Amino acid sequence: MNPKPSLVILTGAGISAESGIKTFRSGDGLWENHRVEDVATPEGFIRNPGMVQRFYNERRRQLSEVSPNAAHYALVELERAWPGSFLLVTQNVDDLHDRAGTHSLLHMHGELKKVRCLSCNVAIPWEKDVLQDSPCPTCNKKGKLRPHIVWFGEVPFGMDEIAYALQNCDYFAAIGTSGHVYPAAGFVQWVGKNCRTYEINLEPSIVNSAFSESIQGIATQTVPTWVKEILSKNKQ
Repeated sequence: MNPKPSLVILTGAGISAESGIKTFRSGDGLWENHRVEDVATPEGFIRNPGMVQRFYNERRRQLSEVSPNAAHYALVELERAWPGSFLLVTQNVDDLHDRAGTHSLLHMHGELKKVRCLSCNVAIPWEKDVLQDSPCPTCNKKGKLRPHIVWFGEVPFGMDEIAYALQNCDYFAAIGTSGHVYPAAGFVQWVGKNCRTYEINLEPSIVNSAFSESIQGIATQTVPTWVKEILSKNKQ
């Protein structure tokens, strides 16, 4: 066994659902009662930037009403105790992994608590509402801030780093993901042939058959149990 095994974890909406954050969209194609095309595409932002800003302002404010849960904290424990390299890639735009204490963290779909300037292309930490005339703190131009969110039709962040980590990892786990959104749904296909893969989910995803092992149940119960098991197999 590799004395310093590498581990990559992918998390999706299912890990934050028990904290009170709704999953990205329901079966009717809506996200928080909005058409995804209106609030999660570059075209929607061009058509109605005010509505899109209000939508993300509300999502940002809601983060103050939720807290990390046992699954988030279990992954912090895993990172601290893991003997080799560790990377947590999340599809979630909330800040619950950050607040729980995960350090090696990549937000592939962006972050609610950041905005990006369309003029200078700088991503800026942002806690308050974004208004139509909010100036960029970097270049001072007004009306150029957009949510730092990867919308449909845009390339996720950190893909080179993610690809390298997946191709070289010994373990890969997907937690709380539906398997509907690519490229994340295809990550299990990017790992090496000797990589041990786990899907931890409320129910099997549409790519479940590609995993070595499948664990069903709510994240706050299954993730802490799995963390204890995989750490027992890979003690420092």
